[in-house]
Amino acid sequence: MINPPSGASENIVYAARPTAMGPLVMAATARGVCFAQFGESGAELIAQLKSEFPDATHTPSRLTESHELETWIEAFAAHIAGDAPRPGFALDLRGSAFQIRAWRLLLQLPDGKMMSYAELAAGIDAPKAVRAAASACAANRIAVLVPCHRVLRADGALGGYRWGLERKRTLIDRERARQSP
Repeated sequence: MINPPSGASENIVYAARPTAMGPLVMAATARGVCFAQFGESGAELIAQLKSEFPDATHTPSRLTESHELETWIEAFAAHIAGDAPRPGFALDLRGSAFQIRAWRLLLQLPDGKMMSYAELAAGIDAPKAVRAAASACAANRIAVLVPCHRVLRADGALGGYRWGLERKRTLIDRERARQSP
């Protein structure tokens, strides 16, 4: 594991906001965003953050204490509303070496460009690891910023998405709309 997920001895600052795609919690360490997830409620997402990083200190963001996180979450909200390109701020990726390689490849994928799970596996020199590539997408803690929503089944169908197929469809449609003249 690179950057173990427990968060031992770390302070994770988080903020909860309503967005065009539902409640969002974004959290960051000193290295960057480590968690950006949608859910049914901010409280549910904060509980999930704390369970995924049980050994960290969790601090609610206050504008004066974490201006950077506040700026990031506003840029993220503008992006998912369809008003801005994907923000390119620092990420604190946590997962297996395979997962990190998959996510880094996805970070290079231009807005509006899709790929299949097989292409993702092949792109990280593991062409037979299609299921593992799909599992890496499902394990992603950083919605939209690590664009797992751009990975489709080989037949072009949406496949799965940790935060629901409707969100995946909406994200893809908005990105494609931004690419259209």
